[in-house]
Amino acid sequence: MTILYAQRDQYGDYDGIQNSDSVPIGLLTDQNTDQMNIVFDHAIDVANQELGLSLSSLKAEVNYGDAFHSYRNLCRMLEAGIAGVFGPSSRHTAVHLMSVCDAMDIPHIYSYMSEYPEGFNLHPHPADLSKALYSLIKSFDWSRFIFLYESAEYLSILNELNSLFGINGPIMTVLRYDMELNGNYKPVLRRVRKSQDNRIVVVGSTEAMPEFLNQAQQVGIINEDYNYIVGNLDFHSFDLEEYKYSEANITSLRLFSPEKMAVKELMQKVGYNIEQDEYRNGSCPITVEMALTYDAVQLFAETLKNLPFKPVSQNCSQRTESVRDDGSSFKNYMRTLRLKERLLTGPIYFEGNVRKGYHLDVIKLQPSGIVKVGTWDEERNYTQERIAPTNSQFDTIDNSLSNKTFIVLLSVPVEQLFNFVIPSKVIAMFYLQNKPYASLVESYKQLEGNNQYEGYGVDLIMELADKLGFQYIFKNGGKIYGTFNRTTNESTGMLHEIRHGYADLAVTDLTITSERIAILYLKPQKGVPGLFTFMDPFSEEVWWFLGLSFLGVSLSFFILGRLSPSEWDNPYPCIEEPVELQNQFTIGNSIWFTTGALLQQGSEIGPKALSTRTVATFWWFFTLIVVSSYTANLAAFLTIEKPTSLINSVDDLADRVDDITYGALRSGSTRKFFLTSEDDRYVRMNKFMTENPEYLTDSNEEGVARVKKSTNYAFLMESTSIEYNTKRECNLKKIGDALDEKTYGIAMRKNWPHRDKFNNALLQLQEQGVLEKMKNKWWNEVGTGICATKEDAPDATPLAMDNLAGVFLVLLVGSCCALLYGAISWVLFTIKKARHYHVPLKEALKEEFQFLIDFNNYVRVLKSSASIYSRSRQSSMSVGSIRQELN
Repeated sequence: MTILYAQRDQYGDYDGIQNSDSVPIGLLTDQNTDQMNIVFDHAIDVANQELGLSLSSLKAEVNYGDAFHSYRNLCRMLEAGIAGVFGPSSRHTAVHLMSVCDAMDIPHIYSYMSEYPEGFNLHPHPADLSKALYSLIKSFDWSRFIFLYESAEYLSILNELNSLFGINGPIMTVLRYDMELNGNYKPVLRRVRKSQDNRIVVVGSTEAMPEFLNQAQQVGIINEDYNYIVGNLDFHSFDLEEYKYSEANITSLRLFSPEKMAVKELMQKVGYNIEQDEYRNGSCPITVEMALTYDAVQLFAETLKNLPFKPVSQNCSQRTESVRDDGSSFKNYMRTLRLKERLLTGPIYFEGNVRKGYHLDVIKLQPSGIVKVGTWDEERNYTQERIAPTNSQFDTIDNSLSNKTFIVLLSVPVEQLFNFVIPSKVIAMFYLQNKPYASLVESYKQLEGNNQYEGYGVDLIMELADKLGFQYIFKNGGKIYGTFNRTTNESTGMLHEIRHGYADLAVTDLTITSERIAILYLKPQKGVPGLFTFMDPFSEEVWWFLGLSFLGVSLSFFILGRLSPSEWDNPYPCIEEPVELQNQFTIGNSIWFTTGALLQQGSEIGPKALSTRTVATFWWFFTLIVVSSYTANLAAFLTIEKPTSLINSVDDLADRVDDITYGALRSGSTRKFFLTSEDDRYVRMNKFMTENPEYLTDSNEEGVARVKKSTNYAFLMESTSIEYNTKRECNLKKIGDALDEKTYGIAMRKNWPHRDKFNNALLQLQEQGVLEKMKNKWWNEVGTGICATKEDAPDATPLAMDNLAGVFLVLLVGSCCALLYGAISWVLFTIKKARHYHVPLKEALKEEFQFLIDFNNYVRVLKSSASIYSRSRQSSMSVGSIRQELN
């Protein structure tokens, strides 16, 4: 409500507006409010001055997409009395307000693309934009392309394109780039990168298109391999500075030229100083919405001049009584006008409700900025224009190295250094040795000059030269990269050449401060199988639990066998009246039954009681799962080799595990890293290398050779060089993570005047994916293919309790339930037996329990004089009748 009252103060007194001679028109803004207000007021001032009118403005800021808030502000304007309403930008809100204005018969003007004829719209119709895109695609002779769209509202452009092309049109792949509706377009853009198509038509909103271009560049599809047609009329207003040098062919459309005086005047009103800033890349801050709002005010004013329209107060809650009588006539008259003057977007006339009369500029993004390359209109379609020579300020800056010659140092394994005659103003460049950074070209011809070198560094200099325009000469800089002594202020090697002006740049595996150091060592070798390898499928914890389960189940059988009457059998089946009963579940038999089930061999013992059968069932289920898991994992352990390595990390080196030795390049930043490090591990490693200089090498190649020949020597070197060697030496491997992570740099003199140009060029190469392509070429393509490319098989790991805890739990629950049932059954049997013999229950329980815990006795005498049951009157009954009655 605070905003609403503040805006009411801005309107002034409503009654005063109604009583004044001015004709107020309303503006609702939901984005770029300050700029839109300036454009709106400037358009009114121009119309009043040119036509002698007295238009005034009512302005209100509303929340984007908030139809209710916008409706309340519109109603306040209607109560004040307005002749027309402009805005807002939100399509959802504008459609809602459009229905209110139609009910009040008040003109409503909006400025976004829509295929529907409602309201009053000066924006080109989607069908006309489709025709413009169709003309460009036909002119470029595209036989196939990818159509990327932001949301469903842009499908009308696609439908019209399909109609124009017909059945014989180009092959079109259609993708929606905002699939997740979260602003992350990269999943779809990666699909585009993997596609064979490199010609792309993209349509989307002004809000989303800059982010689309940014993510497309991050994915690596804005470069010289791709051609774009951007179907957004605000392309000229985007910040395109980072895409100028992408070499991508980006074509778009615009509705007006920033060279028009009216546009320049509006730019100054908005606050863009054209005298000082010029046009950055030829772009213009005036958006299509601003320009169409300006033109709509001019059209409204022209209609008002010919058809007076006095605003009256209207009430939103009483629509039927407050509808204007002359509103429809005013709107219809606006559509009959043909206006050519005082407009930014060209002539205006209508065919039905669709705006016509405009033409579109076809523009391209070039290093000098946005350049007009043609025009499109509905009658002549696309007309190509000759591009005028550019006078962009960027040309003189970016080409300022075109008259320079740089000499570059390589460290190449040659027997003799080459002598160069350097002109009076030639800059020297040095290269260091080490494949893949630089090496001599293998050729049967005698090569001279720059042609005799190849490598990643050579390609990098070529790319920089193409971008910045300088010339270069390669020179061998020796094997020593060089270090700087802060005490004496002296440097060695390449750095000495750079600091004293003998060379300008050094491009190698040189780093700014220290290298991304890693450990090069032999690949883990297959170990000797252990004596108890068969136990590897299960972890030690599982074996312990398995043993305890085995004992627990065996004990359960023994106890339940003694508790259950059904497990006491007649040892002599031929004798109907036995004098004793025997139990099959002795300690030995219980263990034997459990063992047979575990080994899936069975036994001659068969449980009879429900409780013992329950335990047996759960134990069989348990052994099924455990034995199956063991068999499956055992197969993995037997088929997958498990290599072993003496070292697995830098800590193993520092601790001299298994008396491993190690070394590094004798001089350079790797050695300096250990000399200056304060980490305890690296201090110990530095002490070892200092005390054992025989393990240090003069070159990386020597270190690699030592690693290949010895099984207890590791070499510390730069991680990308390790990656290069492991691609070509199949028995070598990088151990652990990098010790120290630093980025690479090109060595140059401090405060070198061309440093920023090289920085910008390198960043552009990185953003365009050129550096990654070169790395892939020299690391993964040239000279590779020797080692097998199969993926490393996953290590076989023992099954732990996390994998088998469930089956142990099932066994535990089943066994406990069986024991509980057996105990209850024993108590009930004793009670029943005591009643049958008419003996005290307490005495019966005591006798039965004493017999139960007599673990050495597996025979039960039925007719014993010592038994309490012998004193009963029922003791003379036969054994068979007693068992029959009790059971």
